[in-house]
Amino acid sequence: MPEEPAGSTSDVGGVVDEVVARVHAAGADGVGRAGARARVVVLVDGRSGTGKTTLGNALAAALGAQVVHLDDLYPGWDGLRAAAEAVVTDVLGSPSGYRRWDWQADRPSGWRALDPDAALVVEGCGALSRAAAPLATVRVWLEADDAVRWDRAIGRDGAAFAREWERWAAQEEAFIAAEQPVALADLVVRT
Repeated sequence: MPEEPAGSTSDVGGVVDEVVARVHAAGADGVGRAGARARVVVLVDGRSGTGKTTLGNALAAALGAQVVHLDDLYPGWDGLRAAAEAVVTDVLGSPSGYRRWDWQADRPSGWRALDPDAALVVEGCGALSRAAAPLATVRVWLEADDAVRWDRAIGRDGAAFAREWERWAAQEEAFIAAEQPVALADLVVRT
């Protein structure tokens, strides 16, 4: 069963310290569970408004890592599953990178290459799938009450997201049911 870190789980600094400790415990060379020599990869997943971006940015700073925000990969409002697949094939694949999504033009944009040897934090709903989990050094799932998530997400993204909330929530629910990311996580954090 995944563990919650000691202390206040809403304390980003405490969660960052716990994840960094787990990265170091996995070995400085980034050897993951699959046993192959690999870069350090931290996956941060959870539903909208749980604090994935905040934690992902803090982890990237603490680890000196590149950060990938799945908001840059989702191919539109119906793209959660496609982004989850791109995490495995593109972000964690070779060559490492991803095709950005231009939300204003509603179409694919340029390719962003990633350093295949540098540590990497991937954050967003869809980051922690059954296919991605074995490729990661540490896996984190974030949870929050629905009302809290709504306030955070709509406060951040406004009316555009409010109109799409139910559509996106249905994709989150389908992904969670299919992939069981909570069971794949090393840490489950309530924010």
